[in-house]
Amino acid sequence: MRSNSVAYLTVNDTPIFYTDEGEGPQTVLFIHGGTCDSHDWAAQIGPFTDRYRVIAPDLRGHGRSGVASDSYRPADYVRDLAALIEALGVGPVIAVGHSLGGLVASTLAVEHPAAVRAVVAVDPSYGFETAFAADVAMAFETADPVGVSAGLLSAMEGRGTEGLPWLRDWHRRRALSMPAVVTSDVFRGIFALETEKVCRPAAEDYLKRRQCPVLTVSAADSLMAKGIDVEWDKANSVHPYSRSVAWDGVGHWLFQERAEEFTGLAIKWIEDLPS
Repeated sequence: MRSNSVAYLTVNDTPIFYTDEGEGPQTVLFIHGGTCDSHDWAAQIGPFTDRYRVIAPDLRGHGRSGVASDSYRPADYVRDLAALIEALGVGPVIAVGHSLGGLVASTLAVEHPAAVRAVVAVDPSYGFETAFAADVAMAFETADPVGVSAGLLSAMEGRGTEGLPWLRDWHRRRALSMPAVVTSDVFRGIFALETEKVCRPAAEDYLKRRQCPVLTVSAADSLMAKGIDVEWDKANSVHPYSRSVAWDGVGHWLFQERAEEFTGLAIKWIEDLPS
């Protein structure tokens, strides 16, 4: 077995923290969401490491990675991850991303198709109406973006967290620990600066450029809030092996609320990927 590795790699002048564990025929790259870190995947790391090589970085400005000197747009995270994949020689990867991470995984698949074999997008940050995105971007034009972020993310929990009372507070406290400039730039990057990847209808054309298989697992409440459904996801995932799933009674962190079910679904889908 590959020994566990914890390391920093400087890419694009920014130190990126990552873990590198396990071995197998496939490499899985876990990509966390905005104002979060790679700890989000704690319930998945073990089961995936039993089957695959697993790389879990902290995005620039998050967790133990360095604060960049420039910006925090999805395109910046894609540049960092593409450089990380190349430096480690692990492509093509299965890119598993949550929220912002789902957007980043999809963008990585479009802009660096040779680096990505498949995408698993978990309640991804795309498919929004333009007016909604503009309202979110405006909310972060404030002297307290950290407070706005903590309140927003805490409100996105689902009914499944009732048995996990600590989960809501964990997400809130991590958001409160973020530098204000990073928090503001993360959400402005999604909802103001790269709306062609995020907002309908432009996002539809962009997502159709993903040529690899895509598994999308969304909270039904999230889809309803966006004004879309699983059929929208299916229509924008062009590979015939792609699949879209919506779960009732869960919130934004559905892979934590129903960890065992999510892990089983994702591993089964990956195992059956066409060669």
